[in-house]
Amino acid sequence: MTLFYYDYLFQEHETGEHPENPGRLAAVMRRLNFLGLDALCHRPAWEPASMEQLRLVHTADHIQAVRSLSERGGGAVDEDTVVSLRSYDAATLGAGAVADAVQRVVAGEDKTAFCLIRPPGHHATCDRAMGFCLFNNIAIGARIATQTLGLEHVMIVDFDVHHGNGTQDIFYADPRVSFLSMHRSPLYPYSGMEDETGIGEASGMTLNLPIEFGTSAEIQRQRFRDAMFSLAEKNAPQLLLVSAGFDSHRLDPIGSLGLSSEDFTLITQDIVSVAKQYTDGRIVSVLEGGYNPHALAESVSNHLETLLEES
Repeated sequence: MTLFYYDYLFQEHETGEHPENPGRLAAVMRRLNFLGLDALCHRPAWEPASMEQLRLVHTADHIQAVRSLSERGGGAVDEDTVVSLRSYDAATLGAGAVADAVQRVVAGEDKTAFCLIRPPGHHATCDRAMGFCLFNNIAIGARIATQTLGLEHVMIVDFDVHHGNGTQDIFYADPRVSFLSMHRSPLYPYSGMEDETGIGEASGMTLNLPIEFGTSAEIQRQRFRDAMFSLAEKNAPQLLLVSAGFDSHRLDPIGSLGLSSEDFTLITQDIVSVAKQYTDGRIVSVLEGGYNPHALAESVSNHLETLLEES
């Protein structure tokens, strides 16, 4: 059984006509309910991330800035990133879902978890909201795993069409967390080059796969699979965290790398294979991008169904 996290509060992060809008999760939940996949999962209750958990990644000033803007009714952080009245509550609940999932999976309650949350997180740095992201959910989960639960090494894999610049920045000098990102290049945020590999004791812990538009799905999947196994062999992770962005889908209006919904089934199977070999099957997956509601719903259902089958 897979742990599944979703709450209607995520719909109350109101963004207007923005591509990252409440309709994304509404479409996913309709499909999961129609297929009965949500009923096959264990759906635990959980709490919003605490200030202590947020501070594992973010500065106090950044947390307070997001909270204050939300309490004032919201506004634009930048040209891409919107905050509304309930955004802080939704963001802390989303980060709390990842925190709870990591704790339960590490404790052995279940092998796999999927967090259907918004706003997304992988562009958020320690002191800046950007790229639709307020708090870096996956980074909070990784820090809880290493600093609170005492795991020696965690691996994050990110297949969103955009480079996870915030996640990379946060762990660029941290030898306890390795980071793999496959993303379209050139594309926002215009980072994630192959020569960005980490610094100090974390040198070699970051592995970027910039993909040129037009590269075949088969080549993308093979490169991602090979890189995952290579990084896992080097670092022997005890937990695999997934930034699951589905905007590489061929129908996505923002990114696209020509992938189909079926490609995400195959990518998930490869992720599961790595986890079975290195982390005793322990996976926590977290939604990032995906802005065509139909394509997102289909891709997420394929991803979740594969996690359920393998768990």
